[in-house]
Amino acid sequence: MSDLTEEILRIAFNKAELAREHGNHPFAAVLVDHDDNILMSAENTVITDKDVTAHAELNLIRTATASLSEQIMSTSTLYASAEPCPMCASAMVWGNIRHLVFGLSMEKFYDIVGDAGEAPTLKLKSHNIFEHAPWPVQIKGPLLENEAMLPHQNFW
Repeated sequence: MSDLTEEILRIAFNKAELAREHGNHPFAAVLVDHDDNILMSAENTVITDKDVTAHAELNLIRTATASLSEQIMSTSTLYASAEPCPMCASAMVWGNIRHLVFGLSMEKFYDIVGDAGEAPTLKLKSHNIFEHAPWPVQIKGPLLENEAMLPHQNFW
């Protein structure tokens, strides 16, 4: 793992902490272009927007597809503080994002969450969605999992 990959993941982790401070679930996403320049970032706003679909990845993809070309989307990488849920993984396919780097694995997330009532319950891994995409999606993760868990501690 490169220093730049670690740096961008840590940006996502810090944004996840901000989401928590803003009263939302601690998740965030960062989009970088093919030269690893940060294009935009987003945090989860499910609680404050009162929208169950306002996951960080979906918030980012909505903004990105409204302003970036399909070519830029297809060569960009989405960095997620945690492994995307099935909804967000599907949005990545629809948004033509073909590269994913994530911190916290779904397994570790559910270890942290336990039986918390607020936690999502659909335990379908993102690679199960990406297997059915019309193009290959490159996945790197989980990475820096101990750091990725920090925004979730004592939240759920």
